[in-house]
Amino acid sequence: MNTITQAALWMSGAILSFSSMAIAGRAVSLELDTFEIMMYRSFVGVVIVLIVSGVSGTWNQITTRSMGTHLARNAAHFTGQNLWFYALTMIPLAQVFALEFTSPLWVLILSPLILGEKLTKTRVQAAILGFGGILIVTRPGATPISPGLVAAAASAIGFAFSIMLTKRLTRTETITCILFYLTVMQAIFGIICAGWDMDITLPSAKAAPWLVLIGCAGLLAHFCLTTALRIAPATVVIPIDFFRLPLIAVIGMVLYGEPLEMAVFLGALAIFSGNYLNILSETRKAQETGRAP
Repeated sequence: MNTITQAALWMSGAILSFSSMAIAGRAVSLELDTFEIMMYRSFVGVVIVLIVSGVSGTWNQITTRSMGTHLARNAAHFTGQNLWFYALTMIPLAQVFALEFTSPLWVLILSPLILGEKLTKTRVQAAILGFGGILIVTRPGATPISPGLVAAAASAIGFAFSIMLTKRLTRTETITCILFYLTVMQAIFGIICAGWDMDITLPSAKAAPWLVLIGCAGLLAHFCLTTALRIAPATVVIPIDFFRLPLIAVIGMVLYGEPLEMAVFLGALAIFSGNYLNILSETRKAQETGRAP
């Protein structure tokens, strides 16, 4: 089996995991708010990380040397994920996923501030193309800008900060360490935010399996995506990831009666084009300098 086929199989797992998390998120939103969803999801994640790190013997890789970065990274991800779960209940799934694809574009804009990277001409062109796609998806002026659209767009910014701070953490920390603090810190954030009114809803027997699915799917999706990127270049992986959009659009139509809007697909295509333009540029630059793309 060649590397392209292996990457496609891993990305199939990521796509199915992201999609199942969206379905499960909608299901539990009928009885739990987003803070409660994140809290219970993190509880599941903590158990999984502890079991896996114990079995694999990587427990000793958890350090306390980057606590400030861990805190900032998980605050950003917690905020983005809460907004994402909220958007799932407010707008069609295809719109949520289309706007989520703008996270890499926000990374282009914000990386000079967070990572000290240069804002090149190609990156600017990629960002302009991608944000043009946002205008196509949201259609300001033609349709009202709903809280769901704002939440979905804002979630991408939270995910972008999370991506950049994760990149910084990977310079010194292992995946076990990063995942440990991801689940533990976000469990604490969830307890604080869900319990501020002293009224935390316990999940029903019907909601509990969905919460387990959310916790497992979240970790599995990122594991599959990371594995795919390790064995194949981003120029191969990212186009496969884009298939999340038509899949979730069909799921939205079949399960929830959501219309298939051409504007969403056109806008998402522009967003994808902006992302891919930057990937091609970075890959070419890496090859010229002799580094792995």
